[in-house]
Amino acid sequence: MKLSILDLSPISTGKTSREALQESMELARIGENLGYTRYWVTEHHDLEGLASSAPEILLAYIGANTNRIRIGSGAVLLPHYKPYKIAETFNMLATLFPGRIDLGVGRAPGGSAEVTMALSDNFLEQVRKMPESLSDLLNFLYQTFPEDNKFSKVSAAPVPDVMPVPWLLGTSIKSARLAAEYGIPYAFGQFMSDKEGASIIKEYKDAFMGGKQRLNPETIITVSVICAKTTEEAEELALSSDLWSVLRAKGEAAKGIPSIKEAKEYVFSEEEQEKVKKGREKVIIGNPTEVKEKLQKIQEHSQADEIMITTVTHRFEDRAASYDLIAKSFLK
Repeated sequence: MKLSILDLSPISTGKTSREALQESMELARIGENLGYTRYWVTEHHDLEGLASSAPEILLAYIGANTNRIRIGSGAVLLPHYKPYKIAETFNMLATLFPGRIDLGVGRAPGGSAEVTMALSDNFLEQVRKMPESLSDLLNFLYQTFPEDNKFSKVSAAPVPDVMPVPWLLGTSIKSARLAAEYGIPYAFGQFMSDKEGASIIKEYKDAFMGGKQRLNPETIITVSVICAKTTEEAEELALSSDLWSVLRAKGEAAKGIPSIKEAKEYVFSEEEQEKVKKGREKVIIGNPTEVKEKLQKIQEHSQADEIMITTVTHRFEDRAASYDLIAKSFLK
């Protein structure tokens, strides 16, 4: 089973954004050495506790400090941008790092309503035009505009020898159908969706059209995991993200991912305890044996080609150790 990493570039209390981004680069190095298939970084804007607002820049930094692992965006938020600029940017990355670049796109706003207005005009209208924008993006990447199109002679330079692989990311059947229609790989974000991933992935595969790109119906399912040597240690590590989710909902997470000590000292209300309980239903927490069994069940049930793992802990060392333990269970 293929395993990959989705990195949110979390900022822990007591650390800076620069340190968080440096840790992202270091985690990519670790993932490469452990045998993970790919390393994707997210796009978030003015979201407390997360550092990556420009994945294309972070990918250049990571690419320059790794050698083999595929790197990509999880995801560039297409409604905010012109497809041509995205095609140029990822063609540049693919030219610099041949055969290693994934261009994952999504339709989420990536931040608050105010952030959305600051980023782009008429966001909802751009979401409605997502199919058209995705079509334009693919045509710019593969230079497949019909001759009578105004962009038929426009090149998204530099044109790399090995094209970036486009992916559509989503959390609903709508995104799966769009990916199938355009014949591109699909990644389902189970960790942030209440919907059942197996049925959505099945519909994607059943509806896959292939299209001009002739890509395979490749699928990823992304899950949240915290792994430690013992179940008790993993449960303790999860306290940080428990409190972080509560503080984010209250607009009080400006200091970043809290420590375990901070989480233990915090007095959760009954409503917050219920929120934490519900949130943990979407997280796999346990020792290597438990985590492996749960990931295998997810893969068997969903029939996804690959599982992508996202992990948030206060200490970078614990995050790296979690990926290390999982890799040693699966990959070596």
